[in-house]
Amino acid sequence: MGVNRFVLNGVSYHGHGAINEIPGIVKAKGFKKAFVASDPDLVKFGVTSKVTDLLEKNGIAFELYSDIKPNPTIENVKNGVEAYKASGADFMITIGGGSSMDTGKGIGIIVNNPEFADVRSLEGVAPTKNRTVFTIAVPTTGGTGAESTINYVITDVEKKRKFVCVDPNDIPDIAVVDPDMMSSMPKGLTASTGMDALTHAIEGYTTGAAWELSDCLNLESIRLIAKNLRKAVENDPDGREGMALAQYVTAMAYSNVGLGIAHSMAHTLGAVYDTPHGVACAMMLPIVMEFNAESTGDKFKYIAEAFDIDTSAMSQDEYRKAAIDAVRQLSVDVGIPTKLEKLKEEDLDFLCESAAADACAPGNPRPANLEQFREMFKKLM
Repeated sequence: MGVNRFVLNGVSYHGHGAINEIPGIVKAKGFKKAFVASDPDLVKFGVTSKVTDLLEKNGIAFELYSDIKPNPTIENVKNGVEAYKASGADFMITIGGGSSMDTGKGIGIIVNNPEFADVRSLEGVAPTKNRTVFTIAVPTTGGTGAESTINYVITDVEKKRKFVCVDPNDIPDIAVVDPDMMSSMPKGLTASTGMDALTHAIEGYTTGAAWELSDCLNLESIRLIAKNLRKAVENDPDGREGMALAQYVTAMAYSNVGLGIAHSMAHTLGAVYDTPHGVACAMMLPIVMEFNAESTGDKFKYIAEAFDIDTSAMSQDEYRKAAIDAVRQLSVDVGIPTKLEKLKEEDLDFLCESAAADACAPGNPRPANLEQFREMFKKLM
C-alpha cells in the first residue's frame, strides 16, 4: 500500500444548539467583523438570522453577502471577493448548503491568494500558497458535508459546465453542525441532500483510492443514512441529528479519497439543466451501482448489511442486487423522481463528454466509455 494523505477539518461542534458556541469562538479569537455568506432563500426564511441574531446579541459586527445561486457561479465568487474586500471583515461565516460554502471557499481562497483572481484558475488541484480566510461553516442541509471537505464546485455559466476545485487550504477552520439549523429544510431538500450524502458514502466506499480509514467512516455513514433519512424527511429531531452526523462523517472520507461517475454525471446534469445536485446524484446512484457492481469485490455485501439486510445466505449476485435495490427503494421512499423530464436525446453527446472529462470520473472503480455513459443517461429518459 502506498502513502495515503488524510486532511480533516480542525474543530467541529455537533448537536442541537451547537450554534450557541459561535460568539465565544469569535471573541476568543479576537475577530472584529464577520463576512456572512448565505443564500437568499435562507435569508428570506429566517434561517441565516438564527446565527446573525446571536452575533448582534453579542455585539459582533457583520456584513451579509447573499449573491449566491443554488449552483454557484464564477460571478457569485467574483462579486463576493469584491464585497469581502470592501466590508472590512476579518473572518467569514458560511451558512447554508454546498452552495454557500463553496462560494465562501472560492472567496476566501482568492482573498488570501490574489494571484488566483481568475476563478477558472482554481480548477483541479490549484497550487495556492495560503490558507483561506478564517472560516466558521454552519451547514443547513444534511447533505454536502462541505464544512469538512477540501473540495468545492463552481458553475461556469458561459461554458455550461461545473468545475471541481480540490485544495487543502480551503477547509473551514471550524464546523458547527447543528441539526436545529436543518429543521426548516422542506421535505424535498431534506431528501435530495440526504441522497447526496448517501452518494458520497457509497462512491467514497467503492472508489479506487478507498482504504481502511475512509471505509470505516463511509460504512458508518451509510448505516446512519439508512436508519435516519426517512425520519429526517418527516422532520423527526433524531432523524435530523443522525443525518447531520452522517453527512459530516462521509465528507471527512470522500474529501480525501474521491468519488465516481454518479457525481460526474450529476455535475453535468446540474450544469446543463440546473438539476439540483442531490436529485441528480440520487437518480444516477443506483444506475451507476449496477454498472460498477462487478468491480466492487464484496463491498456491496457490507452496503446491504448497513441497510440492515441479512446477507448470510446470499450469493454475490444476490447481495449486489440487494444493495442496489435498497438504495433505489430509499430514494423512492423519500420522493425522488426516477426520470428526468428535461433530458433530451440531442444533449447526450455533450452530457457524455462532460461526464467523462469531470474530475470525479477517474475515481470510479470501473472506467466508462462514452457509449456506456450514454446508456446510463438514457435510463433517466
